[in-house]
Amino acid sequence: MPASAITSLKAHFRELPDPRAQHSIEHLLMDIVMLTICAVICGAESWVEIEHYGLAKREWLETFLELPNGMASHDTIERVFARLRPEPLQQCFLNWVQAVFEISGGQLIALDGKTLRGSYERGSKQGMIHMVSAWATQNQIVLGQRKVHEQANEITPFQDY
Repeated sequence: MPASAITSLKAHFRELPDPRAQHSIEHLLMDIVMLTICAVICGAESWVEIEHYGLAKREWLETFLELPNGMASHDTIERVFARLRPEPLQQCFLNWVQAVFEISGGQLIALDGKTLRGSYERGSKQGMIHMVSAWATQNQIVLGQRKVHEQANEITPFQDY
């Protein structure tokens, strides 16, 4: 990734609120977010794979991450992402995508709804989770995802965009 791309990526996530107690922070939020984005772009699909990516690419990552206490563990990465509010994270990501990928007029945006199997708890009043995704076909990237009610129209969650 060229230095300008790294700078652009960091700039778009700079305003992401850190939900952690300031006295207990060992790893910078920006380091964790950047590590995760790079790892996922390279195919990581779990917190453990993100950690392994960080350890394997540590020398390169140190050229643009601070890593004051070394590489974060997969447990730390998971805990941080579990505490992040999804809306600001999604907005930072969308702002970055819009800056990086040129979205041409008339581009096809596919909307697709899915029910996440196994996403319910037995004995709970909450049913399965229903998600709608917006996919930019030309750039082959997910522009956003929203949790919706079971009977929701697939277009409704994205009318604000």
